[in-house]
Amino acid sequence: MNQVRLLPSRLGAQASRLLAPHGVQRFSWCSRSSGPPATFPSSRVGGGSSYMEEMYFAWLENPQSVHKSWDSFFRKASEEASYGLAQPRPPSVVPESRPAASGRTKTSKLIRGHHVAQLDPLGILDADLDSFVPSDLITTIDKLAFYDLQEADLDKEFQLPTTTFIGGSEHTLSLREIIRRLESTYCQHIGLEFMFINDVEQCQWIRQKFETPGVIPSILALLSPSRFEDFLARKWSSEKRFGLEGCEVMIPALKTIIDKSSEMGIENVILGMPHRGRLNVLANVIRKDLEQIFCQFDPKLEAATRWGSGDVKYHLGMYHERINRVTNRNITLSLVANPSHLEAVDPVVQGKTKAEQFYRGDAQGKKVMSILVHGDAAFAGQGVVYETFHLSDLPSYTTNGTVHVVVNNQIGFTTDPRMARSSPYPTDVARVVNAPIFHVNADDPEAVIYVCSVAAEWRNTFNKDVVVDLVCYRRRGHNEMDEPMFTQPLMYKQIHRQVPVLKKYADKLIAEGTVTLQEFEEEIAKYDRICEEAYGRSKDKKILHIKHWLDSPWPGFFNVDGEPKSMTCPATGIPEDVLTHIGEVASSVPLEDFKIHTGLSRILRGREDMTRKRTVDWALAEYMAFGSLLKEGIHVRLSGQDVERGTFSHRHHVLHDQEVDRRTCVPMNHLWPDQAPYTVCNSSLSEYGVLGFELGYAMASPNALVLWEAQFGDFHNTAQCIIDQFISTGQAKWVRHNGIVLLLPHGMEGMGPEHSSARPERFLQMSNDDSDAYPAFTQDFEVRQLYDCNWIVILLPFRKPLIIFTPKSLLRHPEAKSSFDQWYQVWTSFQRVIPEDGAAVRAPEQVQRLIFCTGKVYYDLVKERSNQGLDEQVAITRLEQISPFPFDLIKQEAEKYPGAELVWCQEEHKNMGYYDYISPRFMTILGRARPIWYVGRDPAAAPATGNRNTHLVSLKKFLDTAFNLQAFDGKTF
Repeated sequence: MNQVRLLPSRLGAQASRLLAPHGVQRFSWCSRSSGPPATFPSSRVGGGSSYMEEMYFAWLENPQSVHKSWDSFFRKASEEASYGLAQPRPPSVVPESRPAASGRTKTSKLIRGHHVAQLDPLGILDADLDSFVPSDLITTIDKLAFYDLQEADLDKEFQLPTTTFIGGSEHTLSLREIIRRLESTYCQHIGLEFMFINDVEQCQWIRQKFETPGVIPSILALLSPSRFEDFLARKWSSEKRFGLEGCEVMIPALKTIIDKSSEMGIENVILGMPHRGRLNVLANVIRKDLEQIFCQFDPKLEAATRWGSGDVKYHLGMYHERINRVTNRNITLSLVANPSHLEAVDPVVQGKTKAEQFYRGDAQGKKVMSILVHGDAAFAGQGVVYETFHLSDLPSYTTNGTVHVVVNNQIGFTTDPRMARSSPYPTDVARVVNAPIFHVNADDPEAVIYVCSVAAEWRNTFNKDVVVDLVCYRRRGHNEMDEPMFTQPLMYKQIHRQVPVLKKYADKLIAEGTVTLQEFEEEIAKYDRICEEAYGRSKDKKILHIKHWLDSPWPGFFNVDGEPKSMTCPATGIPEDVLTHIGEVASSVPLEDFKIHTGLSRILRGREDMTRKRTVDWALAEYMAFGSLLKEGIHVRLSGQDVERGTFSHRHHVLHDQEVDRRTCVPMNHLWPDQAPYTVCNSSLSEYGVLGFELGYAMASPNALVLWEAQFGDFHNTAQCIIDQFISTGQAKWVRHNGIVLLLPHGMEGMGPEHSSARPERFLQMSNDDSDAYPAFTQDFEVRQLYDCNWIVILLPFRKPLIIFTPKSLLRHPEAKSSFDQWYQVWTSFQRVIPEDGAAVRAPEQVQRLIFCTGKVYYDLVKERSNQGLDEQVAITRLEQISPFPFDLIKQEAEKYPGAELVWCQEEHKNMGYYDYISPRFMTILGRARPIWYVGRDPAAAPATGNRNTHLVSLKKFLDTAFNLQAFDGKTF
């Protein structure tokens, strides 16, 4: 009996090349009659087989081209292997004497099973993005000769190694049968990529799932998704719907993942996907009422929402609890609404998943999981995919594995794959986290279902990401109105000839006798009847209720009609004993035998001193705000780059033992025995992905404070997609409330164009309050104004995003402190405007100039006013809430100083900052009779100078103007 051994021999390397197309590319198989296997060089054990093969083929071409140690090794191994053959050769016959075969250049390319698998239903896929598509590598006599084999060797019996499962219960197989089974596993309609995973157990798990004979089941689950698309096409032939034709198998694929996961204990599945196929998923996976979908096509349907624009039907989401029919268990499905920006929803889904796991105490992801559906072009092209993958195994961001399903249309809008990516597959980005990748021909439903079942089992076994690549096609253009023949004529000629998968699969089942033609036609008629009845009911729908499309409802938080239960702003005062207690904990180390850095000891002593003196700076105020919420059971999560210490070394919420590696302490979690948990976590160096993640986290519950802090304020621009498409517009489009808080360090301090401006003008431009509408100052004006806008400040009975431009140098400014007296009063609440409280307020009729400002420039103005002795002539009022604009309080302040000239002063350039936002609103409330003059830096392209002297000169210039009481004499507004 021949034995299969792992040998680095000539025949072994050649046999490795022979069998590599079938998934065993790491092993060199060789027949030996006796004796121990040869030994690999110790420096190359493990993952270096590809390197060894390259050395080997270089040596075959020219023994002098490799180091002499390799030359010696290959000669010895070749001689050893030669003597083990059925017809031994003398040692003098060395490998380089063999002439190069005509196919040498082709077979020297490393070929794996997924390279030659029949993945493309169109038969045009070129995985390597070049003209080389391997043909039959095995059965010809020429190929056998190339591998030093003869046709008789194919019928020899070989002992199977324990690393393969192709034998099932058999322990020996002929080489011919070995090849056939490996081809059947790795070279048919499933192509597997997993050998880059550096975990033997995981690799063996995948081998067992796919190599074991007889594992592919039979199903008939294509009828409803196919007929759904046909129904929409018949009823609304000229409407955009981004149908799923060409990849109808995605619906049973998603169902299989959900069913298998439910079987393994999953109770909540959160999905994210682009627009293609979304209506089908809503109908056949989430199981939204068909009439709710069909009525969306009615152009006369009115939108019953006072919040804004609504969105197109193929962007909307949904939340649904139902019984899983396969497992008979409760399952909650949430399809997250998303914009047209492909892949932007990925981190949002992950954040929501993480939050749901947190609130359920599901640390291992055994109850809650996520599924992400991608398009091939977007999966390869969008950087947020990479950012999201790199969150997958971080302690504060992991969701314990995601199942990624790629709808591989083999085209991006009108762009061919060769122009859309540089990698062989659109899924190669997943390799960075060692996620196995299962390619499968979408025209083989049975293979798809099996692959998806394995993918779900992988995720729930190893808590790691996995990718299913559905290689399919797009029967129509980018949308139903698009003509794809302009740019892909040959591809679409083939698509037009393509038999739909439902018919192809039904014919197969009918031929096999699994179903009869009559049964199949009855099922079609039954589903069509369901659609027609729903279509009839949809005509009775006159109003679109957006609440039916919520992806993250908050049960009990709002009234039944979706309105807040209250329209009052609660007081935010904190009892002094609570402030003192938080200050004491903030200035201590709660753990014993914990040695902190000496510099940190000074910071903690400073906190202790401030607490004793009943004052707080920004860092301590933040500590007290968070701590007071934790006492009330409100979970607080602070995330971002370097937030644990703080960019400016001011926060220090995580203490590090200076003598014990990785020993840390979070004093905030030691405030009270029954407090809510506090999470503070440094993120990866990502803005787009991490802000999206935190937005998703904040979606899950209204009873949490979720904050994302940029390392510097201007870094938010790399997350602009999340800000524009989700944060600013989310409620208007999807009626989605969200309380995410953005902390953006901002200030002109002579540190250069970067790291200076958080671009407040951009946020103000996106604010939806009307600059020209004179408001009615009702009793609830303050809270009603906040409710109507798209982002706001302060504690409220509803949730809105909050943008805070946080300080930098003011973190340590001696005047930037507050007294406990401003905190502990029961009636204390947020001050939208802080009025002048100095000498000027005692004789307001004598004030010649009233300066309005916001932020750090206030302290420069106060200092300059004192230097010039103008405390009685000039009043300074601060706007703490810029948007929505505090019309009522601005009117009061202006009327308080009837003879004063009004000035807006800012440190930002005129075309930036706040002036363009506040100016028309001042005019609306005060009229042209009292214009507001601008004082600040001149317009510029860059937000700040990089020269310290230039910064100081421009600062002095506008401060001089601010206090030159004749500066605007004779000028017209």
